[in-house]
Amino acid sequence: MSPLRGIVLKLGAVMCFITMFALIKASHVPAGEAVFFRSFFAMPVIIFWLAMRGDLRSGFKVKSVPAHVLRGILGSLAMGSTFGAVLLLPLPEVTALGYAQPLLVVVFAFMFLHEKVGGYRFGAVIFGLIGVMVVMQPRLTIADSDAVQTGAMLGVVLALLGALCGALSQIHIRNMVQVEQTSAIVFFFSLTSSAIALISLPFGWVLPSGWEWVVLISCGLVGGIGQILLTSAYRFADASLVAPFDYASMIFAVLIGYFLFSEVPTVQTLLGATLVISAGVAIILRERYLGLQRGRAQEAKTPL
Repeated sequence: MSPLRGIVLKLGAVMCFITMFALIKASHVPAGEAVFFRSFFAMPVIIFWLAMRGDLRSGFKVKSVPAHVLRGILGSLAMGSTFGAVLLLPLPEVTALGYAQPLLVVVFAFMFLHEKVGGYRFGAVIFGLIGVMVVMQPRLTIADSDAVQTGAMLGVVLALLGALCGALSQIHIRNMVQVEQTSAIVFFFSLTSSAIALISLPFGWVLPSGWEWVVLISCGLVGGIGQILLTSAYRFADASLVAPFDYASMIFAVLIGYFLFSEVPTVQTLLGATLVISAGVAIILRERYLGLQRGRAQEAKTPL
């Protein structure tokens, strides 16, 4: 174990995924098309990485095809919804709303995995969801015609749908890692999500320009590198140590949003994000205290 290396790798992964969001935002292509490029062009990177690790053989072995298909469906819905939100909302706002995912994971673990969740963690979930409401409240005011006209209201709905599907996907992965190799989960997610994304082809895909080809292919490559860094981070350090560094994404999102897209986060966004981050860190610390093991599931997940 090398905790410092794990933290550095996790921060690198977070930076890659925020950069990927920025590339999606700059491309202006439909969300389904963005999911295809993100997934398809990540596969060569992942295959090369598996070969370097000597895990290529295990990366192609699956024990339950339906489990991988369901993982692909949930992950594709999460990815497509979040990409749609990125096209409609400022980057820091999408990032803050995405923090609802680990809160929902706690709820779904209680509902579907029958995990014991005490008052401390449930209280943290409620506190965090209040933060989410603070972030989204200005966008859900019917009287705000700008929010309706610019699609910001739809953006909030898509961001929350992405968090919901992402949480369900994470719960599913917790079951999958009991019988499936991490390498197989990572590779076949890219494969299945690429195929699923093609379903959206008749619904508005556009032919990318020369620059957009570069941006979209880079999106897949950066996403694949981010996945490798993420999985590696959990091999060098405990999940409870590196997980809080997910929230560094807000810093990166604010900086990239400001310098590339002239997006200035509102006070409500920052306040709500602070509440959600506080709740998320409290849950992580509590799970560490309880000794809950999340390492393998964290390795196999695919953050957006």
